[in-house]
Amino acid sequence: MMTIRLEPMELAPGQRVLDLGCGHGRHLHAVYWDRTPVLAVGVDLDHANCAIALDKFFELPPPEPASDLRGAVLSAGDAGQLPFEDNTFDRIVCSEVLEHVPDPDLVLSEISRILKPGGIFVASVPRYWPEKICWFLAPAYPREPGGHVRIFRPNALKAAVERQGFRRYLRHWAHGLHSPYWWLQCALWDTRETSFLVRQYRKFLEWDLMKRPWLTRAMEAVLNPIMGKSVVMYFRKTA
Repeated sequence: MMTIRLEPMELAPGQRVLDLGCGHGRHLHAVYWDRTPVLAVGVDLDHANCAIALDKFFELPPPEPASDLRGAVLSAGDAGQLPFEDNTFDRIVCSEVLEHVPDPDLVLSEISRILKPGGIFVASVPRYWPEKICWFLAPAYPREPGGHVRIFRPNALKAAVERQGFRRYLRHWAHGLHSPYWWLQCALWDTRETSFLVRQYRKFLEWDLMKRPWLTRAMEAVLNPIMGKSVVMYFRKTA
């Protein structure tokens, strides 16, 4: 399930692309299998996530076209203290991560340090008002281990990134069909693991992900600006 879009990232052959907080590797794999051959690097705090992301590289056939410029690397690491030299990467993705970290400004400063001048940084976080509803419906929701510790207002996130030497050039929303699913989970918090309604909605989202019928694609395109679960921002680092 992709949250970011690859086209605005302007990928070029041979670039180094970091997926920071890669999780199971959804964006890492998308970058690796894109037709533009790049070095895709995934970093996650959880070593188990890195192992899962690595395994998924072997579930699909090799990408086309074949190229010596294409590769992938995975490492466990702390987003606040990254093991890379200054100006290492051409592109950095940080999707659904900043809401989890205790000091987002520290992470953003590290991103700025390791991104080349003129490079592109893409950040996505939960949208303010759908996330606020989740916190209201389930007070325990933000206290889950590894859960969300803050809610970002879009303008505040934009300002925080731009203080590190970036300029935003694009914004969009994603996953409009997913907001009701999370509201339903939060409304039925104590029974969400066994709830028939939660289970059926999850099956609907899984079906939509696999089949991608035109009707639900059209519905999501309409719903994203209204109630998209995530806001996605694209920034360019000033030279």
